[in-house]
Amino acid sequence: MLTRVGSALLGAGAAGGVKMAHDALTGDDPLPFYGGYASPIHRDRSTPPRSAQVDVVWSVQTTRNLIALTFDDGPKPNWTPEVLSILDDTRTPATFFMVGAHARQHGGLVAGRLARHEIGNHTWRHRDLARSSYEEAYEALARAHDELTKLSGREPTLLRPPYGHLAGSALLAANEFGYRVVLWNRQMLESRYTSDPPGLVDYVVGSCTPGTILLAHDTGPADRLVAIRGLAAMIRGLRARGFEFVTVSELLAERG
Repeated sequence: MLTRVGSALLGAGAAGGVKMAHDALTGDDPLPFYGGYASPIHRDRSTPPRSAQVDVVWSVQTTRNLIALTFDDGPKPNWTPEVLSILDDTRTPATFFMVGAHARQHGGLVAGRLARHEIGNHTWRHRDLARSSYEEAYEALARAHDELTKLSGREPTLLRPPYGHLAGSALLAANEFGYRVVLWNRQMLESRYTSDPPGLVDYVVGSCTPGTILLAHDTGPADRLVAIRGLAAMIRGLRARGFEFVTVSELLAERG
């Protein structure tokens, strides 16, 4: 009895047989070349990207003991004010990747408290950009961009995609705003340390290296509280190791 792959090969010409065999093996439908979430090319195939490249960063290579502390998903009333108070008390700058809809609803929480901090775009409603068409991704970034500019008086220059997920359409939309895409190379790993808060502090303080971009959250499920409650201790521990906290843009400037 012929296998699915064998049947596909026998039932197609030489050029089409390989493709049919692949589809039979993987069960995947082919993605459209233009349009859809995967394509980094405009649907009309004649409109060029705004600029020649999009910068995607996990960390920065530097010999200086610099670290960028970042917070995702706010602002929201449960923990954003607490995080800002800790940063105020410790005089620590950070970069907040804010959701536009949250900024519109809760912007008063951060008004007047952003002088030492940076704001980046985390889309309008935290929907997965890797599943968005260019048009959907562009709208999600544009609405958030406008709201965050109004809130802070500064245009955001950084994008963090929700979940860290990217597709060609998201890169194309980011290019239209001149954004640098900021991921991370260390994160809090809150769910692993819910019963061991000191262990999370030790992990973060011990694992960061020069040029680290550290992911945290200022809202979300309750397990994230273990990181917020240990935040001041993490900051003290990293400073004891000789680290200086900077915004993401300040860290990126180290690359020259």
